Amino acid sequence: MPAKLSVNLNAVAMLRNRRDLPWPSVEGLGRIALAAGAHGLTVHPRPDERHIRRSDLPVLRALIDDEFPRAEFNIEGYPSGDFLDLVEATQPDQVTLVPDDPTQATSDHGWDFLAERDFLEPVVRRLKKAGSRVSLFADPDAAGLDVAHAISADRVEFYTGPYGGCHDDPGSAAKELERMGKAADAAFAAGLAVNAGHDLTVANLPALARRISKLSEVSIGHALTADALEYGMAETVRRFLGACGW
Repeated sequence: MPAKLSVNLNAVAMLRNRRDLPWPSVEGLGRIALAAGAHGLTVHPRPDERHIRRSDLPVLRALIDDEFPRAEFNIEGYPSGDFLDLVEATQPDQVTLVPDDPTQATSDHGWDFLAERDFLEPVVRRLKKAGSRVSLFADPDAAGLDVAHAISADRVEFYTGPYGGCHDDPGSAAKELERMGKAADAAFAAGLAVNAGHDLTVANLPALARRISKLSEVSIGHALTADALEYGMAETVRRFLGACGW
């Protein structure tokens, strides 16, 4: 089965937040994305609410529950106490834990699983007890993946920024793709499922899907939102689904 597509709505929310107005509607564009075939929605609520706001979460939870019950809600974030309380109140299908500093513009590296094991293990246990699948943001490297499995994570999400950054350098892109492929092979061998996200596009998704044929999910925001300005959200979702192999 091809990788499922989760549409990240952060860029939509960031555009909305430029004005004290309710448009573009995060809920409305999430609805269009799901109606066009997206398998889920992703948000990353940061402490300063510079894009997704806490008030968006129950709205999106209700959208999925009431209109698209087969879709999934994925919430990303650093596991602070406030974040964990927010997640438990929202009950997402998946929580993706990222090692971000609150001031970072975007996620740009994975966890050091060996160094952070004692911190992550009780967090993973807490989230799974609350009923969420847990994915850990990871660099595409085999190191520490056995630890991620040992602390009961269900998945890792590989940071694909270096691969996306090679959009104008096919040789480097091929090297990054093979690096991710080898890391995925190690993850599968360790008993983990694999997600991917960051700077994935219609152009670079097919090669990724071929190399990691058991990829579970891709979470895409920036490129998808940029394409939606040109093609509209519904058509953009269909294009990205096609790039994933649907």
